[in-house]
Formats: sequence, structure tokens, C-alpha cells
Amino acid sequence: MANPTLKRSFFLSCFPTQFLRSIITPQSSTICRKHLLSTVSDSDKSLSSVSSFTVQYLMNTCGFPLQDALSASKKLQLNENKSHKHQSVLELLRSFHFYDTHITKLLIKRPKILQMKVNNNLKPKLEYLRDNGLEGRLLPDLIVSNPKILTRSLSGFTKPRLEFLKKYLHTNDKVFGAVKRTSWLWRFNLKGIMGRNIELLLSEGVTSRNIERLVFWQPRILMHRVDRIVYAIRTVKELGLDPSSCTCVQAIHVLLSISHSTWNQKVQNFKTLGWSEEMIWSAFKRYSMCFALSEEKVRRTMDFYVNTMKLKPEVIAAQPNLLVYAMNTRIRPRYSVIKVLECRKLLKKKFKVCWVFKLTEKDFLEKYVDKHLDQIPNLLEVYRGTIAVEKMDQLEQSKLNLLCGDMCSTMK
Repeated sequence: MANPTLKRSFFLSCFPTQFLRSIITPQSSTICRKHLLSTVSDSDKSLSSVSSFTVQYLMNTCGFPLQDALSASKKLQLNENKSHKHQSVLELLRSFHFYDTHITKLLIKRPKILQMKVNNNLKPKLEYLRDNGLEGRLLPDLIVSNPKILTRSLSGFTKPRLEFLKKYLHTNDKVFGAVKRTSWLWRFNLKGIMGRNIELLLSEGVTSRNIERLVFWQPRILMHRVDRIVYAIRTVKELGLDPSSCTCVQAIHVLLSISHSTWNQKVQNFKTLGWSEEMIWSAFKRYSMCFALSEEKVRRTMDFYVNTMKLKPEVIAAQPNLLVYAMNTRIRPRYSVIKVLECRKLLKKKFKVCWVFKLTEKDFLEKYVDKHLDQIPNLLEVYRGTIAVEKMDQLEQSKLNLLCGDMCSTMK
């Protein structure tokens, strides 16, 4: 005959403690109330003991802060009698170069990893990644940023993603470099969405080398809807761009990065600055990244070129890369130096001011600053004084013009 105590315990285990308390009313028989309350009390003590061990273990062994340990204990109940199994998980992670900080971050995200089997589950996954080139700290960094790798199937989740990325990136170093830059690559069904878009781009003439660049540097572009990809390809082809060129891929990237409404706003912004429709499309064809700039940045830069430097909008449209340069660390400082050199008549008659903005820092200093320090000792001070200012207001600009005027009068 079955033990009544066991039957009672089994029955009570089927109901939450809160529910059992709710059914114990003053009208319940004294015996019933005492019996149920004692059982509930025993259950509370048992749960309290397990919860207490879980919190202590997570804090003392895994490095959890108190609040994280309390939060995890609501979803995870560690058995003190099986602590050796939890310890084996930690030892396995350490054997794969997981530091304590890695382990803490990982388990805060996925505390149930502590209850996973070592030999039949965790170890094969870690060994697979290690054998495929993920060594040293790359492995723990990847796992911490993508803990699903340990909780999902090796054959159904990790292997397909690794094989897909390797198909287009070719080497393990590039695969894990891409994943390190863009951790979400492990979370999506790449073969379904990205795979279809890649095949479409290849069929339209985009080279495998440019596909590799997109997967590594801009994988999000390849996750757009197919109709958006088709629109981008059609647009760049109508502009006469060669699909096999890097310029074309860059243009596709820009088109897919902004919505139709944002595109229209950017076009309207250029028109208010004196650009015709033809100038706008010509600039996009030459340097599409100018359309990735904010409208405020474009207006501010155009204002300086047109109102301060007296350049025509057509000049900027013909050299749209001039819009991307930083105002306070490149355009203003260099223009200030050029104005001083003009006052001293140290520039060639056919000098093109836009050219100086395209030079590297080293080349600009050599050709336009260091070369003239004997004649203008404070030229470097003019340059550095300007470059240190985050936002030069009109007063500072007028002071610079005054300095230039003083230099010119000294020559007379």
C-alpha cells in the first residue's frame, strides 16, 4: 500500500504554495488547517534553502552582484547536492580561456548554462569553434556576445552560420572578424534572407570581392527586403554605374541605408542650397556618401564654402567629397592658413583652394605650413589655434582676418 505521506506530498507539489495558502480559510477544520500549514511551511523551508544556495553560489562562485543573483534565482534553482556538476561547467569554460569576467557576464545573460551537460552538450560546441580557428580570447568574446551559441543546436544553429559566412568571407580570420564587428550575424537565418540577396547581387554583376566587403563591413545592407535591393540596383544602373565597381556598391549601400522619405528630404535640402536636379544626381554618381550626411552638416558646410569662401554651388556639386570634411578640424584651419599665404602672396596664381582640403594632414603641413615658417613664424600658431577650437564663432573669424590684415600691412 502506498505511503500516505508520499501521496500527500505528491498532491501538494502539484499546487503553488500561494494557492495552498489561499484555500486555508478560518472555516477550515483545525486539523486540516494545521496539516496544510505544516506542509506548506516545510515546502517554504525547502524552497528557501534551495534559493539561498542558488544566490550564494552565484555570488560567491560566479561573481554575480546581489541583484543579479536574486533575479537569476527566480528562474534558476541550483541543487547543493549537484554543485560538482555546476563546478564542472565553470572548469570547462576556464579550460577554453574564459576569464572570471567572461564567465560572470555569460552566466548573467544565460544562468541556465550552469545546468547544462558538459560532455554531451557544451564541450562539443566549444571544441568545434576552437577547431575552426576561434582561439584565445576570440572564443570567449564571441560566446559572451552570443550566448545562444551554447544553448542552441550545434548542427542546426552554429554550423550552418559558420559555413555560410565562410562561403563568402573564405577564411576563419575574416569570419570571426566579421562576427566580432557585428555580433547579430549569429542570430539570424543568414542563408534565407542574406543568401537570396547575395545571389541577386551576383546575378546583376556585383563581384564576389565586393560581396565579401559587404558581408564584412556592411552586412545589414544584405538583410533588406528583396524589392529594396532590386530598386537600388535599378537606380544605380540607370545612372550608368558599373555594378562590378566599388563606387556602385557604395551607391547601393547609401540607397538602402535611407528611406524614400528621407531621400526626398535630402534632395529638397540640396535644392534649397542652389543645386539643380541634374547636379544632385551627378554628385550622387560621383560620391554617393555625401547623401549619408545629415542635412544640418550639408547646410553648415555649404554655408562656409559659398558665403565665406565665395565658391559657387556648381563647384561643390562637381566635387561632392568636399562636403564630408570636418569643419573645425580641417576646413576652417586650412582655409585660415591659405588666407594668410594669400595676403603674403605666397601662393601660385592658378592655385585651387579646394585641393588643400583633400590632402593628408602630413602633406598639408609640409606644403603650406612648414615650408613658410621662416617667412611667417606664427603660421603654425594660426593653424593650431584654429584647429583647437571646436566651434569658431564670427568674432574669432574676424580676429583671424585682422591678423591677416596686419601681416599684409607689414609688407607695405
